[in-house]
Amino acid sequence: MFKHILLPVDGSSTSMMAVEKACGLAQAFKSTVTVIYVIDPYAFSGVGTDFAYGQAQYLGAAAVEANEALTGATQALEAAGVTVKASIIEGHAIYRGILETASAIGADLIVLGSHGRRGLEKLVLGSVAAQVLAHAHLPILVVRD
Repeated sequence: MFKHILLPVDGSSTSMMAVEKACGLAQAFKSTVTVIYVIDPYAFSGVGTDFAYGQAQYLGAAAVEANEALTGATQALEAAGVTVKASIIEGHAIYRGILETASAIGADLIVLGSHGRRGLEKLVLGSVAAQVLAHAHLPILVVRD
């Protein structure tokens, strides 16, 4: 039923729960899983912190974080015998990077974690999962903690 699953990760515990769900689905349907980490190359990461990164420092830190998240997800999937591909994607909006990748690789399912933000935090930070759900034209499985 699902031949190619797209699995966006961010290194969070909810993201790792999504890895587990995607792994089970991939085993059941003998699917290929593409794991991605989307970096917004123009994001300013100093919001809400005591210091601000410069653009090069931000991208370097984001790449390190992306590689750690991709490695964790890839190792879990490979250990379960799932065929997996992994890559870092740049997108001006994370949800757009996810949807553009899904289209480019011909994914027929997206599995992603939701942080379950509420109130002011949701209003200010938004929800990648909500944006993916609002704009996607393929099935989505949102995993909550």
